[in-house]
Amino acid sequence: MEPGILLFGLFFVLLLAGVPILTAVGASALLFLWQFNLGIQVTAANVYANIAKFPLLAIPFFILAGFVMDRVGLSRGLVTLLNLLVGPVRGGLGLVAVGGCVFFGAISGTGPADTAAIGAVMIPAMARRGYAVGFAAALVAAAATTDVLIPPSVAFVVYAVITETSVARLFAAGVVPGLLMGLALVVPVVWLSRRHGWGGEPWGTPREIARAAWEAKWGLVAPVIILGGIYGGVFTPTEAAVVAVAYGLFVGLVVFRNLGLRELYATFRDAAVASAVVMIVVAFAGLFSWTGSTLGVMDRAARGLLGWSDNPYVILLLLNALLLVAGMLLDAISIYYVFLPIFLPLMKQFAWDPIWFGVMMTVNLAIGTVTPPVAVNLYVAARLAKVPIEEVSRWALPFVAALLVALLLVVYVPALTLWLPDALGIR
Repeated sequence: MEPGILLFGLFFVLLLAGVPILTAVGASALLFLWQFNLGIQVTAANVYANIAKFPLLAIPFFILAGFVMDRVGLSRGLVTLLNLLVGPVRGGLGLVAVGGCVFFGAISGTGPADTAAIGAVMIPAMARRGYAVGFAAALVAAAATTDVLIPPSVAFVVYAVITETSVARLFAAGVVPGLLMGLALVVPVVWLSRRHGWGGEPWGTPREIARAAWEAKWGLVAPVIILGGIYGGVFTPTEAAVVAVAYGLFVGLVVFRNLGLRELYATFRDAAVASAVVMIVVAFAGLFSWTGSTLGVMDRAARGLLGWSDNPYVILLLLNALLLVAGMLLDAISIYYVFLPIFLPLMKQFAWDPIWFGVMMTVNLAIGTVTPPVAVNLYVAARLAKVPIEEVSRWALPFVAALLVALLLVVYVPALTLWLPDALGIR
């Protein structure tokens, strides 16, 4: 039987058997390295090469920055300000949740961190105002998908390393699609809120808004420092991650003074665990990708996709369907390493812009964080809301539909993605 079919077949059999993704990826690669005499002794060097890359240093630092800023409580001031600005409109608190997730996405770098930071504030607040708890949890989880697109983004760092593209250009390209996803969620929020009679809080007075803006200033300034430094050429995206950590520690230790030794230990511990998981997946997913490429699997798979059609629009439809299904089963990093070697020949064949393709791919994977069975954002939100994941999944359906509309616009209107990096002259 074709080695490639066996390799991917073993991988998916292990996944369906409930084996963790890391084990499924690593075991499949190691078995085929040994079985086909590809040189299992290269494993150590290959694993080291996959993670010993300067841009990847941004991952643990952006993860740490997200944990620090969540622990410091920067999201609370932002939510308070947005709440006063939106007022008692239908679905007002839902709109605050969306806006809070979009804004906090410019501070943290992962969807689960965004879900936890905003969900801890907004889910109880929405429940107190009569919103269905499942609705509140599903909305926060769906809105946190924008975190993967709004820079800084851990996903974009991984994609840039694999494809050797510009991290800064990817960051800029993700802004408009991320905002588009947030706007798409407004429609089901307002529609469902009108049906159920859900409102918001009273309007804020000018004095209250001014006070809230002043109290939220440290959260408002964070994206300006991080992204302004990148696009202003002050520091690289990797250095920006270190700056983000330093800023968060300064606010927590000097300004708010709510980071004691115990909180610092817990923050660094949680960030270390999260970073270790990501980097181990990067290491072994890269080994799986190298094994598949050495066996010639990726080239044959690309030719197989081209055999379906030579129409780029049809191929795009097939790729997006594949990515949406993959996002239900795998984490984003594994998908990048498993599928990008297959997609790269197609990108060259159709002369697709790698920046636009990366954003399109990442939108698909962002939607995967709210589509079971993986649905990491849903699990975090369900745990915060203390409701069954089935209830949250049911409420998430209209939000997923809205995100799919945003995906179609990103896929078939590439100018939406490329406008901002071109306007800023980022290469």
